[in-house]
Amino acid sequence: MSQRMHIRGGRVVCPAQDLDQATDLYIADGIIAGLGQAPDGFQAETTVDAEGMLVLPGLVDIGTHLREPGARHKADITSELRAAAAGGITTVCSSPATRPVVDSTAVLELVLGQADKAGSSRLTPLGALTAGLEGEHLSQMASLRRAGCVAMSDGGSPVVNTLVLRRALEYAATQGITVILTPQEPDLTRGSAMHEGWVATRLGLAGIPVAAETVALSRALALVEETGARVHFARLSSARGAALLARARRDGLPVSGDVAMHQLFLTEMDVSGFASDCNVLPPLRSDSDRDALRRAVADGTLQAICSDHQPHDADAKAAPFVASEPGISGLDTLLGLALRLEDEGVLSLSAAVSRVTSGPAELLGLPGGTLRPGAPADVCLVDPREPWWVTPETLHSRGRNTPFLGWELTGRVRQTLVDGAIVHAAGPETA
Repeated sequence: MSQRMHIRGGRVVCPAQDLDQATDLYIADGIIAGLGQAPDGFQAETTVDAEGMLVLPGLVDIGTHLREPGARHKADITSELRAAAAGGITTVCSSPATRPVVDSTAVLELVLGQADKAGSSRLTPLGALTAGLEGEHLSQMASLRRAGCVAMSDGGSPVVNTLVLRRALEYAATQGITVILTPQEPDLTRGSAMHEGWVATRLGLAGIPVAAETVALSRALALVEETGARVHFARLSSARGAALLARARRDGLPVSGDVAMHQLFLTEMDVSGFASDCNVLPPLRSDSDRDALRRAVADGTLQAICSDHQPHDADAKAAPFVASEPGISGLDTLLGLALRLEDEGVLSLSAAVSRVTSGPAELLGLPGGTLRPGAPADVCLVDPREPWWVTPETLHSRGRNTPFLGWELTGRVRQTLVDGAIVHAAGPETA
């Protein structure tokens, strides 16, 4: 339950307010009641000594697959929302690519009901752009939005029929609905899981060219220009893709983009040993692509970093590289890798926090991502000095499929609050 809480003496970093200073935070009735100074008559029921800690807005992850309904052998809503809370993530935007697909209010109600039972991080589902994600007929977009979907998504299955995509964007524009698209050209993607480059050639594997991204991106941008729809491009992977998006934004198109966290650290070289945990879609690309994506995140071309969380059972990754299922389990490592971007000089701390809090929240019009008084009390307390090692035992997600196993990350989540209620606690002691 929510309680009146005084978080004392922590380093509060809230990019939405351009704030980075040691101060106090006050929580009451599930909202941020005060910052720096207690509201009149405030009496704390709980005081947390946060000296030496980072006090951050709860993270907002706009790219996750929770596997339920339809694939509970991989993960379920309860397990993954609890993993999110343990990683400091308080808002999770889930993909509609489930079985059945989230293309009706009945399925949406099932998903939201399971999330309520979990009593953990907040779930904000994405609705399917087309019925069954089959790309043939439009879904019940307006009904899904009224029932709680924050945006409509192709769920990682690009709409091949350009006329259907145009109609979907036209309808979304009339309803003020944000559309999330995956910039992949299926004909150029099919049959491979690697970037088209010298590593794929050396391994004897077919490659996915950068054109698989830029062709799809160019088509969608042309339709955005015609329809005026608000479109967000999910999980860009290349320098040329980022450049196309930057040009469209300079031209005033209502578009934005994100990148999966693993694309900022890993490259095609990490696949050299046929490592199936590095089988992702879009594929890990070249060093120059990774460096360009880092620059795009730094200059704001890419306003959000997502986990692209895709938990798998062991068998899904035990197959040879080309036969294994794509995807990385990313909830547990999202915050630690964001802090590592600061350590490596890619981003300032404020910018790193922004890309996983206020940036994604603003893109989808979500209420979280800030510690501004009056906002939901979604808070993450982090010990920035404590190292931890990514091992199967330290992962909270049921998915253990991560290429970051064995990495040392710094920054351990001590407490996570959603609407002022503690949903994860690993210390410090409260008084």
